[in-house]
Amino acid sequence: QVQLVESGGGLVQPGGSLRLFCAASGTFLSAYTMGWYRQAPGKQRELVALITSGSSTNYADSVKGRFTISRDGAKNTVYLQMNSLKPEDTAVYYCSAKLLRASSSLWGQGTQVTVSA
Repeated sequence: QVQLVESGGGLVQPGGSLRLFCAASGTFLSAYTMGWYRQAPGKQRELVALITSGSSTNYADSVKGRFTISRDGAKNTVYLQMNSLKPEDTAVYYCSAKLLRASSSLWGQGTQVTVSA
């Protein structure tokens, strides 16, 4: 079975940094568009960043310049480097994978990021 597992979340002070990992098993991610999403309590899930199979990237305006999404084909892993973290970034962060012509995406179980003094 294909599985995505997120890790790297935790508690960090405002202005700090975290690096999230999305590791895949059961398939190679090279042909997938990968995304990081987040959901804060009481709010809808929102897209944070996308990276295509060709390594083009897109970011939400709220994180542009602070977050960087990247991928390592050899390690079959996608990363989200988060710098200058703000309390508003507090959420559960989810990894997703989708083939261009697929009707649905694969999802991980999420990792908690808490930004608090």
